[in-house]
Amino acid sequence: MTNLILLGEERPYHKIAVEEAKSRNVAVYVVDLGYLRPDWVIFERDGTASNSRFPRRAEDVLAEGRDLPEPDWTRRYVQPFWSDAGYDILYNVSTVLLWWLYPFYVRHTLYHPFIEYMGWIGRLAGEKGRQAKAKETIQSVVGSGAPYFVYPLQLQTDYQLRVHSPFQGQEEAIDLVLASFVRSAPPNARLVVKLHPMDAGLINWTHYIRQQCDHPGLTAKIDIIDGGNLERLFDPCKGVVTVNSTAALPAIRLGKPVKVLGSAVYDMEGLTHQASLDAFWTVPVPPKQDVADAFFRLMAHRYHVRGNLYTHRGAAAAAEEIAAKFDPSLP
Repeated sequence: MTNLILLGEERPYHKIAVEEAKSRNVAVYVVDLGYLRPDWVIFERDGTASNSRFPRRAEDVLAEGRDLPEPDWTRRYVQPFWSDAGYDILYNVSTVLLWWLYPFYVRHTLYHPFIEYMGWIGRLAGEKGRQAKAKETIQSVVGSGAPYFVYPLQLQTDYQLRVHSPFQGQEEAIDLVLASFVRSAPPNARLVVKLHPMDAGLINWTHYIRQQCDHPGLTAKIDIIDGGNLERLFDPCKGVVTVNSTAALPAIRLGKPVKVLGSAVYDMEGLTHQASLDAFWTVPVPPKQDVADAFFRLMAHRYHVRGNLYTHRGAAAAAEEIAAKFDPSLP
């Protein structure tokens, strides 16, 4: 064997596989949901985020990406929620019911899948109401004319959060952001916290955030939404703060300042705010257009393939392009 391809590289079994592969001079490649969502799949040597080989300096990004052609950004593959859910249920139900075939298998997830499904039953039942409330809040915030920042939450189970950040959980990141905001943000500024659309609701983040808003006047400055269009929020905002979510990339494409709290391939001088979080609220530094343009071209051409993981057409397209990278003679 000369190559090992993994879906993500941070799961415990995958880390063992990577270690064994490298000890045998076997090249490791990682596929995963794309940074450039929803129509792309990551294909990287060695790993993603902290393990990525992507250049970490703006001058290198410019040198490698400046002259690459502009990718075709037209969306080709639709990945509906029920497709994701169907594959997830099929996988988890089979592994739970057939546990006796692999009695020593240890899950990489924080929660048992059936517990997550119970959370989803409640969320889906209230979906219409949540979306209507989120849309109303977004219209109110955008229409108020007041300066505001956006903080999109990640999943508590996300390995980008668990492995590629200094935080043990999302609570620590929330506490840091809120404390900095109350300490340093302009008096008229607001902070919009958006829950992750795939959060199963096992932790009541709205309640947690409200509990942390014990500073005088802070509650009135915090808007929490569970639904709605994130890019609609980005358009007039003053900046976006994130641990290391790919949700920040559309903001960068819009020229919005982004502050990263963890490790991310896009966190570099010329692309994100490099000064402190406290300084971000008053003097947020936007991305440089030439760096951003080169970044997205380089990311698309060298570190992604077109496709997705949850539709037949998208998965087949990604597989064909990956195969062609190993053997250019393939059609």
